[in-house]
Amino acid sequence: MPLTPHTERHFTGSETIRDIVIGMSDGLTVPFALAAGLSGAITSTSIIVTAGLAEIIAGSIAMGLGGYLAAKTDSEHYISERRRELREVSEMPGEEAQEVAEIFRAYGLSDEQLIPVVEQLIPVVKAIQANPIQWVNFMMRFELGLEAPDPSRASRSALMIAASYIAGGLVPLAPYPCFVTLGK
Repeated sequence: MPLTPHTERHFTGSETIRDIVIGMSDGLTVPFALAAGLSGAITSTSIIVTAGLAEIIAGSIAMGLGGYLAAKTDSEHYISERRRELREVSEMPGEEAQEVAEIFRAYGLSDEQLIPVVEQLIPVVKAIQANPIQWVNFMMRFELGLEAPDPSRASRSALMIAASYIAGGLVPLAPYPCFVTLGK
């Protein structure tokens, strides 16, 4: 009887959801506060809507830029930490083997179980110094908790945050009668 392969589907869009939440929450609050404040001071709904739209444009640019810079900073941090790990694997293989022991200890391995692991790691580390990429990948993920960033993440984050800000910002302006008939 043929076996059907086990296929797991996991949601992997948490960064996108985070960008939407950040953009939408600011887009809902800042234009609302502006419109509410102006409504108490002036009676012209066209001025309120115009000011609200100007704020949405400025806010979406600022928030999008912030998302872009945050994602670029994450990428630069990853690259910097990767360089450091490459150097450490090359220059301090014994210390790196001890760091791996600490990682396994955090997963519940006892010192008695770790002794043979560490004894085997030192020659393994020396053997892979010529090609340390997999070792560094392990250290990046399990020692530092860092995953390689998506190179297009910064641009996508900026666009998603800005678009969400615009969508959220239009909500508090929707009740104003001149919103639909702006310019009349």
